[in-house]
Amino acid sequence: MKKYIIAIYLRLSKEDDRWREESNSITMQRTLLVKYIEENFTEYELVEFCDDGYTGTNFDRPGMQEMLKGIKDGEINCVIVKDFSRFARDYVELGSYLEQIFPFLGVRFISVGDGYDSNSYQGSIADLDVNFKNLLYDLYSKDLSDKVRSSLAIRKEKGQYVSASSPFGYEKDPKDRHALLVAKEEAEIVRRIFSLTLDGYTSVEIAKLFNETGVKTPIQFKIEKGTTSRKPKGERFLWSSSIVCRILRDETYVGSIVQKKYTRDFVGGKNRLNPREEWLVFYGHHEPIINKEDFDRVQERRGKKKLPQRDPTHPLVGKLVCGCCKKNLSYYRRLNPYFTCYQRYSNTLENCVSKVNVMFMEQYILCKLQDKLEAEGELERLRMEEAGRLRQEISMLKEKKGTLSARMEDLNRQNFESYQKYVDGRTDHFQSDTLAVKELEEELTGLNERLQELETAYCRMKSGEGGNGGSRFAKLTKEMIGRYVDKVFVYDEQHIEILWKNNCGTE
Repeated sequence: MKKYIIAIYLRLSKEDDRWREESNSITMQRTLLVKYIEENFTEYELVEFCDDGYTGTNFDRPGMQEMLKGIKDGEINCVIVKDFSRFARDYVELGSYLEQIFPFLGVRFISVGDGYDSNSYQGSIADLDVNFKNLLYDLYSKDLSDKVRSSLAIRKEKGQYVSASSPFGYEKDPKDRHALLVAKEEAEIVRRIFSLTLDGYTSVEIAKLFNETGVKTPIQFKIEKGTTSRKPKGERFLWSSSIVCRILRDETYVGSIVQKKYTRDFVGGKNRLNPREEWLVFYGHHEPIINKEDFDRVQERRGKKKLPQRDPTHPLVGKLVCGCCKKNLSYYRRLNPYFTCYQRYSNTLENCVSKVNVMFMEQYILCKLQDKLEAEGELERLRMEEAGRLRQEISMLKEKKGTLSARMEDLNRQNFESYQKYVDGRTDHFQSDTLAVKELEEELTGLNERLQELETAYCRMKSGEGGNGGSRFAKLTKEMIGRYVDKVFVYDEQHIEILWKNNCGTE
């Protein structure tokens, strides 16, 4: 009998809570699913994933992402939910998982409330009842979201505080959840931050001072109140300059609330910042912690100093971790690009990464990856796979080159015909689109250079030219990093620990 590694997935959204759907509570879902498993399975291991307070209209949920990672890594072969809407309320996305993704990965999917078990539909399309329910969930979710958004819009117009959580320094009034009361201990910290800023301290210096003196962070206050549960990435929670800056620019501390700051274009979409003139600001909404004069003085001082710009685009961003404080390293694009631990300025730890060269890190990881793949007998197969990818890219670029060349010929022909008309006296002016021709020439030049680079790499990759080195990869790509590298713990350039994906251990 097949042993199942079962993931039960539980979800409760803010909309569910607002409309009092008690049957969907996390406790009720867990009880129902555990009972079902005990009655229907004998050999199994059980893991639980939960998203409390997340919408089902998209998959950007921490519990969902963790579960999907476990599925992709082959650690889970069965998923059980209370009903389809707990897993997803997007009809198209849900259908993709039911009919394509899960069958391909060999994952059994069970929706207890809908009486659905993918084992009953192997080799066939799910019946009309299942598809119809999926569509209803999708329509219901969008209708419910529209109602909630309309309700929130009305409350915002009235100047009511509608956020689910209160800002640091305040707490919800137990008699009126749309009102804010000053939280004394937190408010003292806020006042101290503004006072230190007016005394000339930078946000980095304030964060460092608070870490040295053991001032509790905002997240620690939330944990003590029971409103969240989190674990620090390092040994303890630390203040950072970004936390301090966020407090310094928050108008809530002068007694105001700002509404309609962001707009979401569609259900499940991302928030978009509105122009400031469209914001709704309500003054005197609650008791201020900072007086308006001090707040304005702080705003005048802030923004004059510009910190070096961090670049989030390098493929190793999010993969490199400071071995000391366990925070992600930041990438700085310079003449000699480097990674650094930005938190070293504010925390009290002495061994955070100061600077590691980007090219060194790329070559180090590439070398270790190739050694690992060669030892596993995978290097040759991947070399040919990379050669195939290069061949495909070369083919696409050649096709694009043909299109651009044809456009260039058309423009030159049109310019020549226009000139002939002018010479023959058939027109009083000569109009030549020289700018478009120049742009095409520049684009073709860049394309030819890229083609030459790719064709050289392809020839070397395919032939294995240059002995052992020729059969290896010349460059660390984003695809390689995403496929094999989980995290890289950096202590300095002599002490680096790579955590591979798929339980391949560390190096």
